[in-house]
Amino acid sequence: MSKQLLIFFAVGIVVVGIAIFFVVSGTKGSHLELKGEILKLRMGALSDEDSIAVVDLRLENISDVPFMVRQVEVTVDKQDGNTASGSNIAKSDLKQLFQYNRFLGDQYNDSLAIRDTIPPRGKVDRMVAMRFDVKDKDLESAKTIHVSVQDMDGALFETSKSIK
Repeated sequence: MSKQLLIFFAVGIVVVGIAIFFVVSGTKGSHLELKGEILKLRMGALSDEDSIAVVDLRLENISDVPFMVRQVEVTVDKQDGNTASGSNIAKSDLKQLFQYNRFLGDQYNDSLAIRDTIPPRGKVDRMVAMRFDVKDKDLESAKTIHVSVQDMDGALFETSKSIK
């Protein structure tokens, strides 16, 4: 091989590498991704057999695409190893929930509901209220709470927090 062919080959590899870098970095914001954390967790008994959990979240859309909520699920890992799933409290019922259950405190944020949109590069604080078919003592002694939020296009965000 001649020296000139090796130089052209090396330059070609560098040019292709630079092109790949710019393509990957240029489309990074197009990949829908959500980051977030559970800020506060409030729990209490609704009756002898039912409990409520109010989860305050901070969510950040780090992509260039809006995140539109399709589904919100909250589960807890109970002390006995089983998992309990919560049922969403409707946005229209939240005022009464906080009015008649003062142990939950005040409603600080809007509820995260279906078709809510988190704008590109935006950060929002939201709340999720869930009813669990478990006793209050079982809910409060649970190990971990998990929140998962799914986008209309299928992207899934999950976060967890230890209850204790």
